[in-house]
This record gives sequence, structure tokens and C-alpha cells, in this order.
Amino acid sequence: MFIDKVRIHVTGGNGGAGCMSFRREAHVPKGGPDGGDGGHGGNVVVEADASLSSLIEYRFKHHFKAERGTHGKGSRMHGATGEDLVLKVPVGTVVREYFEDEKETGELIADLTHDGERVTVAEGGMGGRGNIHFVTSRRRAPAFAELGEPAQEGWIELEMKLMADAALVGMPSAGKSSLIAKMSAARPKIADYPFTTLVPNLGVARSGDLSFVVADIPGLIEGAHEGKGLGHEFLRHIERTALIVHVVDLTGDWEGRDPLEDYEIINRELALYADELANRPRIVVANKIDVPGVEEACELLAERVREDSLAAADGDEFGQSSIDPKLYCISALTGEGVDGLKAAIATKVHELREAARAHAEQDVQYEHVWELKREARDKRFKVFPLGGGVFRIEGPQVERMVVQTDWENEEAILFLQHRLKRLGVEQALERAGAVDGDEIRIVGRAFEFESARTAEDLYKELDL
Repeated sequence: MFIDKVRIHVTGGNGGAGCMSFRREAHVPKGGPDGGDGGHGGNVVVEADASLSSLIEYRFKHHFKAERGTHGKGSRMHGATGEDLVLKVPVGTVVREYFEDEKETGELIADLTHDGERVTVAEGGMGGRGNIHFVTSRRRAPAFAELGEPAQEGWIELEMKLMADAALVGMPSAGKSSLIAKMSAARPKIADYPFTTLVPNLGVARSGDLSFVVADIPGLIEGAHEGKGLGHEFLRHIERTALIVHVVDLTGDWEGRDPLEDYEIINRELALYADELANRPRIVVANKIDVPGVEEACELLAERVREDSLAAADGDEFGQSSIDPKLYCISALTGEGVDGLKAAIATKVHELREAARAHAEQDVQYEHVWELKREARDKRFKVFPLGGGVFRIEGPQVERMVVQTDWENEEAILFLQHRLKRLGVEQALERAGAVDGDEIRIVGRAFEFESARTAEDLYKELDL
């Protein structure tokens, strides 16, 4: 089954808790702290795999979680790191944020166009630090450690777009499936009724020393750019192709359609779906020349293609048209003209590949770009006055700090206050009108606000 879009929930592994422990050995009555760190949680990673052809693995299972880190122990024994969870997807998969409540997609996370390319979509939590990290010259026996950091989680959308050099487009029953079967080893379903093809088919064609990957896109209809006839589901697979091969049925099929009108409809739908598709390199193919009485339609279509090519060249500053001025007349049934068409497609694809290679920019490091965006977003926080001297603070990093704190330990709470001050949380509260004694709420925890000076003095007294 061909599945090309899914939405899944991913959760990294939580970090293990740090250990609060002191060395106890014979003849060492007052051994120092020796609590080990908790292990980091595993990440959820999406990786492109050339051996996959659809997203069917995610059709029924939608929730994925990486392994958590284990807790630290005494004697400086650190917890084990949780294993990463690697989710394999087909090459050509676009990964985006998805907001389940709003039913909307967010920022692009990665566009995985190469085999083995990967991106982390949910980071595991950092392991909590053991009490060996909180020793100072004045505080020799810190009686607290950090809890493990909670992992990142959220919904993502996986959308697969075919990676093909050329895409066959046209009205239903234009003969696209017959053509791809004649050009390559692909064996799609072929019948004499419209909408026989319901999913894209891929085939590898060869002409001389050149080869190319061709995709048979299911038939489009008028209004496809608005989603009619599953238009959106099919049109997105054309976006990656370097060359569009527009197949026109000279007979008008059993409905008796006008071939010229069919030609205009498809051109219009491509342009309305995405502006760049209007200028995508294009070859026009007239199919079914084996049927008697199509000569006039073929001549009229050839003239229209030449006119469009000249018009496109006039509008281009370099005087070059993206439309091949020649109409390729073929019969996908008998094979007449198919070899010449294959040669033309192979040559054009080779030229486009070379041009793309000459102007190729450095590959985007999605892992780094997404990580920088995620870090910047994590550091942001907001203060919401709730009235009556109550304020709520929201922000990923601030909330993780609170969750990491052992609220049964006074030293750990004071250490949290110091960390919040360094992030600028106390200054933001003061700007929002908070005064000593007001209630501050963060992820279900509530505590009294103390001015920066008061908290800092207490912090110094305890040498935290």
C-alpha cells in the first residue's frame, strides 16, 4: 500500500536522576560526596532510507518513545545513556512540526533528500548531576542532586514526495501508464477507463548511456489545485521533478474532449498549484497517433506548443524558453516515436542535472539549523499576571529546571532560584509588577516571590 503522509507523536527518553551520596569506607569517617550523574535519555531520530518506498510503517502506530537514561549511583557511578530511536523513512521525506490541537503544520524541520540523511526530532533529557558537582570551598557536603531532565516531545508530520527526474502529467486516460510501461520496466495497472492509476508509479528508463527516473502521476482534472480529484495528493509529487512531461490524448478519450482544452487545463492547474511549476522545464507529448483522424488535432497542438514556447522565451530575460518548442508525437500502444521521446527526455534531464550540479549550494545542515532554532525557542519564556498577586511563567527551559528540582530539599530549591535569576526570570517578574510575597506558578509548582537582592543574599549565605 502506498502511504505518503502521516503524523506521529515522538518523545525522547527522560534523563536519569543524579545521585546524592557520600563516600563511606573503613577508616574514612567523613568521606566526601560521590554521587554519580544520571544518564542522558535517548533521542528520536528520523533517517532517510533508500530501500523504503512509502510511509506504511507509520499507518497504524503513531506514538514513538526513545529509551530513558538510568539513575546515577554512589561511588561516582554514572547512569547509562538511553539508546536513540531511529525512525526510517523513504528518501524525499519532508519533516515538519505539527500542532495536533490546532491541526496545523509548523516550521520545516528537514527535507531528507539523500540516503542516510538524518535529523533529531525529539531530544532526550539530560541526566541530572550528582552531588559531586555542587562542592565549593565552603560547602563541602552538598546534600542535594538534580533530577533527570524531561525529554522533548511533540507531533511531527512526515510527507513523502517522489524523487524522480521527470513526471508524466495529463488528464485521466491520456496514456501515461502505457507510456511508462513502454519506456521502462515498470508494470503499472493499465485499463481503458479513467482513474485507473490511483498512486504514483516509478520507473527507470535508459536511452544510450543516459538513464533517468520517471514518475507516472495519476490523472489530473480541472480544479486539481483546489484539491478536486485528490489534486493536492498528486500535485505535490511533481514539485521535486526537474522535468515535466505533459501527455495529451489526441483522441479526447471516450468523453470526446478537446485536446487543446486539455492542454490548457493542465498548464493552468500546475501554475495555480505553485508558481514555480509554470516555469518548470517541460516537454509536450501527443499520444495515440495510431488512431485514425487525429492528424488535425496534432497539427493544432503543435502550433500551440510553438506559440507557448515563443511567448515564454519573450518573457525571459535570457530569451530562453522552458518549453521544448517541438511536439513529440507518439503511440504508447505501438511504441511509435517512444525511442525518440526517451532520447529527448534523457538529454534534457542530463542537461538539468549538470546545471544543478554547477550551481549547487552547500548542502543544508538541517541538524544544526533546527538545533539552533530549537535552542533559541527553548530559552524564551513569558510571564502571565493572573491577578491577586499571582503570576504564571511558561517556557520550555524554565519548566525543565523546575521539573529537575527536588522540592523536598531546601538547598535544591535555593539553587533553582539562583538559576532562574541568571536566566532573567526575576527581572521579568519585577517588570510585570511582582513584589515580595506574590505567588509564582511554574508547571504545577507554586512558591513565593523574593526580590533578587533577598534571594542572592540567602544564596551567598548558604554558599550555593
